[in-house]
Amino acid sequence: MSKKKMIVLVIAALLLAIVIFIFPDNKKEDVIPLGAHVDASTVGRRIDYFASHGWDVEEIAEKRITIPINYNQGYEQYVRLQDKQGLPLREYAGRSAKLYVYDVKNYSPESRKMLAELLVCDDTAIASMVYSEDGGNLRLAVT
Repeated sequence: MSKKKMIVLVIAALLLAIVIFIFPDNKKEDVIPLGAHVDASTVGRRIDYFASHGWDVEEIAEKRITIPINYNQGYEQYVRLQDKQGLPLREYAGRSAKLYVYDVKNYSPESRKMLAELLVCDDTAIASMVYSEDGGNLRLAVT
């Protein structure tokens, strides 16, 4: 190989490395598109929501709650988790909603019992999370 071709190849490789470094792949994996409507109008659709993300769940409780208008530090972390999942919790501040709690059947790290929750307003899933029953020390996004 000639010296000229070698220099061109080295320059091309450096340019490619620079492009990859400056423009990394910023795709978010398994994120619901912002503004997406996640139908949670029936028991089956709510369970299907979890199943579509690999979670096998069984509903164990439900209760009516009011979504806070002002967030404390802990709730702000919860809201940010929903933002990352593309769920519209912020849009429903101050509204009444139903919180569904599920027993997670197919995931138990370190033999911990895991729960999942889905917050629903107007038949739309607006927040979700999987967490350890021991006070939520282990918290995971559903997606």
